Amino acid sequence: MLQILAITTPIYLIIAAGYLAVRCGLFAKPEMRVLGRFVINFCTPALIFRALSQRSLGEVLNAPFLLAYALGSLAVLLGAIAYVRRVRRQPLTAAAMQGLGMSASNSAFIGYPIALQLIGPPAGVALALCMVVENLLILPLALALADRGDNSHGAGQRWHQALAESFKGLLKNPMIAAIVAGFGFALLGLQLPEVLARTVQIVATAASPISLFVIGGTLVGLQLSGVRRDMATISLGKLVLHPLAVLAVLLLLPPIDPALRVAAVVFASVPMLSIYPVVAQKYHLEGLTAAALLVTTVASFLSISLLLWALHALLGWTP
Repeated sequence: MLQILAITTPIYLIIAAGYLAVRCGLFAKPEMRVLGRFVINFCTPALIFRALSQRSLGEVLNAPFLLAYALGSLAVLLGAIAYVRRVRRQPLTAAAMQGLGMSASNSAFIGYPIALQLIGPPAGVALALCMVVENLLILPLALALADRGDNSHGAGQRWHQALAESFKGLLKNPMIAAIVAGFGFALLGLQLPEVLARTVQIVATAASPISLFVIGGTLVGLQLSGVRRDMATISLGKLVLHPLAVLAVLLLLPPIDPALRVAAVVFASVPMLSIYPVVAQKYHLEGLTAAALLVTTVASFLSISLLLWALHALLGWTP
C-alpha cells in the first residue's frame, strides 16, 4: 500500500499546491484558465502526437482497448440517464449532465499523470485512445441528449442537429488534430526532424505538472449547497461504477497488454473532465456540476489508492 501511496500522493500534492496558490493570492483564478488553455491547446496535443507517432500503427490502434473503454463508458452514461429519469424523476437534460459527469474522465489533467507513473510511456497511447472515446462518443452524445431535453432553447426537436454541431466543434479541437496527425505518422512510418521532435518533447513534458496545478486552482471557490444527493450520485458513479464497468468489459474481451489494461481502468477511475461545470452552464446546472467536481476530486485520492490496491490483488499487477 505504501508503494501505491507513493504514486498517488505526489499527484494530489501538486493539486493542493495549485489550490493554495490561488487561495493565498499568488495566482488569480482567471489565470488558471490561461494555464489550462496552454495545456489543452499545446501541451496535451504535443503529448498525444509524440505518443502515437513514435509507435507502429499496430501498437497504437488497439481495438480491444477502444472497445472496452467505449462500451464501459457508454454503459455508465446510458445507465445513469435511465436511473436519473426513472428513479429520481428528473428531466432528460439533468439526467444527461449527470451521466456525463459519471462517464467522461479528466484524462489529460489527472488520468495521464497517474498512468505515467504506473506504466511509463504507454500511458500516452492510452491517453490518446481514451480521448478518442470521450471526444467522439461520450461528450457529443451527452450534449445532444441534453439539448434534446432543453426545451428552453427550443432544442427539444433538434437533437440530431446538436449532435452534428458537437462533431463540427471537434474539427477545431487541437487534441483531435494531434490524434489524427499521430495516427498518420504511425501509419506512414514518418518521423519528425530531430529539432522538431525535441521541441515537441519539451512541450509535452509540461503537460502533467501544469495540468495538476490548474485542477487545484479551479477548485477554489466551488460551493457545496443544496445538491448533496445528486452530487453523491455523480461522485459514486464516476469513481466506482465507471472503472468497474470498464474492468468488466475488459475481462470479457480477449486479453490485452497488462499495462494498457491497468491504464484503461485507471483512466476510468479519475474525476470527471475539468470543463464539466462550464459545459453545464448552458443548462443552468453549473452549481451541481461544480460541487460534484469538487467532491469527486477530493474523494478520488482515497478511491484511486484503493483501486490500485485492488488491481494488485485481483490482477496481480505490481506498481
